[in-house]
Amino acid sequence: MSAASKIVSVVIPCRNEERFIERCLDSLLAQTYPKDQIEILAVNGASEDDTEKIVAAYAATHPSVKLLQNPKKFTPISMNVGIKNARGGFILLAGAHSSFAPDYIEKCVSHLERHNADVVGGTLETKPSRNTLAAQAIAEVLKSRLGTGGSSFRVGTSSVREVDTAFNACYRRELFEKVGLINEHLRRSQDMEFSMRIKRAGGKIILAPDISTTYYPKATLHEFWSHNISDGIWAILPVKYGARLFKLRHLAPFVFVLGLLGTGTAALLYRPLLVLPLAIAAPYLSVIAGVSLTLAVRAKRPTLFPFLIAAFAIRHFGYGIGSLMGFLKLLLPERRS
Repeated sequence: MSAASKIVSVVIPCRNEERFIERCLDSLLAQTYPKDQIEILAVNGASEDDTEKIVAAYAATHPSVKLLQNPKKFTPISMNVGIKNARGGFILLAGAHSSFAPDYIEKCVSHLERHNADVVGGTLETKPSRNTLAAQAIAEVLKSRLGTGGSSFRVGTSSVREVDTAFNACYRRELFEKVGLINEHLRRSQDMEFSMRIKRAGGKIILAPDISTTYYPKATLHEFWSHNISDGIWAILPVKYGARLFKLRHLAPFVFVLGLLGTGTAALLYRPLLVLPLAIAAPYLSVIAGVSLTLAVRAKRPTLFPFLIAAFAIRHFGYGIGSLMGFLKLLLPERRS
């Protein structure tokens, strides 16, 4: 193995991440993997806060940290800027909202070699990004099966297993030469689309339970709503670019919202049909109330209960409405300027 092939290039797309980028960089600088075999490429997407200034300060004092620029702002473009500038034989696409266990990179490389894999990722520990009830509720929702649909990297796994995609994943460099770069049309879900191409080309993606990342999600219910709307849109919109990424579980919020809209509209036109939307809404409210109560009791914070109900509803309705918007964008002709 050549010296360059042992290097791990960490690519961090970042735009307006002043609250999180220091924690992310600190965790990467504390890795147990040989320091001279790690390069950290932070790609600034025209940030409007102090992100660029913070990264520049790190770059001035840590030779392994480099600041790159993406004036076009969007994440997939930042990813490709980093990939094109990377020297390593391994490329880790890292989220700025994450912090990494000290042995994260070491274990990624070890698992790639031991399991003859092309991509490896780990499990996700979600923590509140602020010390508020709303932030804690959002974190709890994203740790639960009801809030995530049972994604393996979110709810955990007991053994190394093959998966369809990985979060904060480490890739062999040759994959980008084999299947191409990140799809720049996709504002979201670009990692899932890239994973799909890897699988189609016969690549092996694994999830390892002993690799862990800490993730800090949105802190307010308003931010969480906007995030889920966008998630829903980009669960569907990649179809426009030839990539069907969604699974049946991704469609559950869409079907739920569509069912409520359809039966609610029918009930407005014919009063006796009011029983139909109630038949959908009542069991749903019972389930999220029950799960929210369980989580609030487990956290020993009764005041968390209403925030959990709100966060679950935002997660499901936001994703469902976003998916509906995604389908409409597929079906309706684009406006030409």
